[in-house]
Amino acid sequence: MPNSPLPFFSNGHRLDADLHLPDDDGRGAPYPIVIAASGYQGLKVIHPERFARALTPLGYAVLAFDYRGFGLSEGERGRLVPQEWVLDVRAAVDRVSAHPGLDADRIALVGWGLGGGVVVAEAAEDPRVKVVASCNGIADGYRSTRKMHDEASWSDLLARIESDRGHRSEHGRSEITSPWDIVRLDLDDRTDGYVGEELYKAPGFGAGVNLESADYLLRFRPADYAARLVDQPLLVVHGEDNQLHKLEEGQDLHAAAGGKKHLEVLEGKGHTEWMFDEDPTFKQMTSVIDGFFREGLGLRQ
Repeated sequence: MPNSPLPFFSNGHRLDADLHLPDDDGRGAPYPIVIAASGYQGLKVIHPERFARALTPLGYAVLAFDYRGFGLSEGERGRLVPQEWVLDVRAAVDRVSAHPGLDADRIALVGWGLGGGVVVAEAAEDPRVKVVASCNGIADGYRSTRKMHDEASWSDLLARIESDRGHRSEHGRSEITSPWDIVRLDLDDRTDGYVGEELYKAPGFGAGVNLESADYLLRFRPADYAARLVDQPLLVVHGEDNQLHKLEEGQDLHAAAGGKKHLEVLEGKGHTEWMFDEDPTFKQMTSVIDGFFREGLGLRQ
């Protein structure tokens, strides 16, 4: 899988990115392009590169990047704001649209977890995006976050967010906290185990997040954007037993979409324990994405 650096700028921040191409010596150029957006605390070296390894043999070019403030990208450390990530994905679309080896008329987005909501929000405002896939994404940031918590931890989080509003308005800085104070993993054993065993292998994973980010997350509603997807087909893939982002998140995102859409429920599967290159469920999802993208981009099946 040939790849090369393809950094780009978003609101003045230089974002680290790599372009992954099919191994065909350029015969398929200009390539249809998939921009892979990571999830909460994600980095390009985790799921975006996994999507690249799966999709480049099928003829797609894949752009994998780190959001502002993560990995080698510029930006404030600890700031994890999905509304700003939408701007980063749009800047990625700007970058690939100007690349001579890529087909600017065949741009697809795939987002994982929180990134699944981010790509829906970007596509709703960008007609250059022809087709979108949200994998284990969210429809409502407040609801999805609330359902990760018990009563005590939820009340504590809301109180800390409220206190932080006053603090940052006075001092200009938001309190940094553990990312797992916001997205609580320990109530979902399968996801918690996968994260601990696999995702922490990536340098920088698990870094602190500020409470202003949580404030923005609770106001992020991808379902509102999905309703504006009239001309862009939306694929929603969601684990039936996902205990981190409940199945209703995927169902509501699908129900809200205004145009062509498909909901693929992965029977018996949770949020992320099956995300390995050779796992049959990941291969099944890749096949579904490929078929949906081919139709949406007007490619040969």
